[in-house]
Amino acid sequence: MRYELLLQTMTPGTPYEAARVDALLTQKGATARPDGARRWSFKHGDVDIGELREGGQVVATELRIALSDRTDLVKEVLAEAVGLASQAGVRLMDPQLSRPLTSQDDAGVVEQYVRTARYAGEVAGLPDALGAGSYAMESSSTAKGFQLSGRFLLIAMGILLALYLVVDSLVGQLGGR
Repeated sequence: MRYELLLQTMTPGTPYEAARVDALLTQKGATARPDGARRWSFKHGDVDIGELREGGQVVATELRIALSDRTDLVKEVLAEAVGLASQAGVRLMDPQLSRPLTSQDDAGVVEQYVRTARYAGEVAGLPDALGAGSYAMESSSTAKGFQLSGRFLLIAMGILLALYLVVDSLVGQLGGR
């Protein structure tokens, strides 16, 4: 799981100029890895760069930020990506927030990033996500507690059912005499 930002056209439905964005990314230090993927390095970490395609056409450039317990990288990427979007004549979108971003949106983006990272730690069990270790331990102990009490409940219900059947058959035998 990653947190994604999109560089896309200002007006939906108009052609996306991926070459212009790619050239600016290269100027800002984005490099190709041996596996063909691209990476943009920052002081606080790296961001993977991808293409979003619809109908075989590139409609946006994806900036994929790894989920972690630190928000420095998100703030750094947001500041650089807003500048890059302005230079390229495109907009920076946050699909999680469903809106275009400006440099003043860092608090909202960081808040959503933290929620996403917590979700990944709690539900998906990703070890690098925010608080994943503590959430995983809590949920595993909760799950164990539930399993034990669930087993106890099933055993108790089985014993009560067996007692009911025994008593019912005894009462049936006594009533038949």
